[in-house]
Amino acid sequence: MKPRVCILRTDGTNCDLETYYAFDKAGGQCEMVHVNQLRSGAKRLAEYQILAIPGGFSYGDDIHSGKILSVELTSLLKDQLSSFVAAGKPVIGICNGFQVLVRTGLLPRSELGTISATLMHNDSGHFECRWVNLVIEESPCIFTRGLEGTVVQYQVAHGEGKFYTGAETLDGIESNGQVVFRYADPVAGKPTAVYPLNPNGSLNAIAGICDSTGRVLGLMPHPERYVETYHHPNWRRGHFGEPHGIPLFRNAVDFAMKNL
Repeated sequence: MKPRVCILRTDGTNCDLETYYAFDKAGGQCEMVHVNQLRSGAKRLAEYQILAIPGGFSYGDDIHSGKILSVELTSLLKDQLSSFVAAGKPVIGICNGFQVLVRTGLLPRSELGTISATLMHNDSGHFECRWVNLVIEESPCIFTRGLEGTVVQYQVAHGEGKFYTGAETLDGIESNGQVVFRYADPVAGKPTAVYPLNPNGSLNAIAGICDSTGRVLGLMPHPERYVETYHHPNWRRGHFGEPHGIPLFRNAVDFAMKNL
């Protein structure tokens, strides 16, 4: 059996096909699920082993990016989401999905309905869309097992990607080892606050975090856009090895397989 992957979508989601493709390539049994199907009861989160909230502009990012979808999840679908997370099933939110997870409270503190961090407008004041370098930190994250200490390249595409929180929460994230990705210098492979290497001005160069269990991951860059060699713009000019995005999805599928 393959673990079933819920690719959650709604009005404005536009990275669902790429996320579907990535999980399918990694061995998951994927299904596009509109949030209205969960609200109506036609589908239940309990039917799935992995939840993916893709990038895009859910509901046009009215009010705040990811805000409306996060309200749906923490109100109308709170019981389903709570049960899914309590069952130890992996959750990933990419770009807009990261914004949603932060605004539900699942990240960083696993407190549904309590927002303790945010993704703000980029310091540059405009939309950033290009490839960046990221260093993968030591963390409990199940998506990055075996990748700690490596530098990867993913694409960013966001206008509100600056990770920001209060000093106490930031200290807690750091001391708990919840930082999974940091924007990095391509030569030294060290975290950087320097623009454009850090495309948005995130505190501590944070590009992605997990919860304390390591099973809920949110990140602004797009690993699903680099799961084939030819996805990289310079793929003809050198050997990059395995596409940098695919191990995240494979790790999630492998984890879910062991817990079927």
